[in-house]
Amino acid sequence: MGELPVTTGDRTIGTHFVRAALGGAVRLGHDPVPLLQTARIPPLLPGDDGGRVTPEQFTRLVRAVRRVTRDEFLALSTVPSRPGTFAMMCHACVGCPDLGAAVDRAVRFYGLFPGGPDLALRLRGDEAVFTIRNDLCRVREGRFLAECAVLVWHRLASWLIGRRIVLNWADFAHPAPPYAGEYELMFGCPVRFGARRTGAGFAPRWLTAPVLRDEAALAAFLRRAPAGLLSRRDYGTTVADQVRSALTGALRSDRPVRLPEARETAARLALSPATLRRRLAAEGTSYRLLKDEVRRDAALAGLAAGRESAAELAVRLGYSEDTAFHRAFRRWTGTTPGAYRREAGSALLRERSG
Repeated sequence: MGELPVTTGDRTIGTHFVRAALGGAVRLGHDPVPLLQTARIPPLLPGDDGGRVTPEQFTRLVRAVRRVTRDEFLALSTVPSRPGTFAMMCHACVGCPDLGAAVDRAVRFYGLFPGGPDLALRLRGDEAVFTIRNDLCRVREGRFLAECAVLVWHRLASWLIGRRIVLNWADFAHPAPPYAGEYELMFGCPVRFGARRTGAGFAPRWLTAPVLRDEAALAAFLRRAPAGLLSRRDYGTTVADQVRSALTGALRSDRPVRLPEARETAARLALSPATLRRRLAAEGTSYRLLKDEVRRDAALAGLAAGRESAAELAVRLGYSEDTAFHRAFRRWTGTTPGAYRREAGSALLRERSG
């Protein structure tokens, strides 16, 4: 399973992915409640389709599931992947001269383990195509494994060269889930479901990019895993990435902040306000939506950390009134800031006492 470093401001993860990550363990007979408590996720939250968790919470959950299943594939494949397999594949890749050689080595590495992803990389016209040739969806949650295989390949490849690879498209062989709208944000490209094969396409020039990471960087990378399974490490590729980075940076202060207005951020990016609006619209978003997402993710992270009261957090996030923050939080999660904080705090106490 994939591994990426966590950064402050990583976007939150929907509870449908929490349920998918738990699916294999539950099928093996493990009680999901202790796993959720270890992750400091309120046990009732996965039942809320509108719920969100932080990357840190999701990381703890994946680690807990991996421990009880002894399987890097989270018991979602027909054959388990022994702990340490992904790390050894990464060690095989960091010594490569360029990304093409690294991907080829990763494909050959996983080819040694029957039952895992049957990966392939080929050139098709003026496009490079990375595919999974076998069916990983024999169980319902296997869709999650197939999605993660593509996502992890993209994250790892981008990390190796220090630049986010721009994908032309991403295809999945399974039907579209109810939350299909999230995938274009995750992959940064058009996403199609019900395709003939699962995979992604990109420009071949990325394969000649040099591998920049070494063994020391990999050791740190693996220590922080696997928080980036579903979050996207931005290297400033899109205007939305740059706006989100500017807004997230403004929230890193411990003091009350005023998030910059669109015109201020446009000036920082050397764009006119009208150009900023057009660029964001072309990327399927808006300044208002990005500001709301950044506030939501910072609110969940702050309440889960437990260092601030809901009132203190509302002030730090720039809300003029507690009631406005409470309304926004209920819209994001379906619950109140106080209830969310109490559940996360109770889970932390149980973890420490256990």
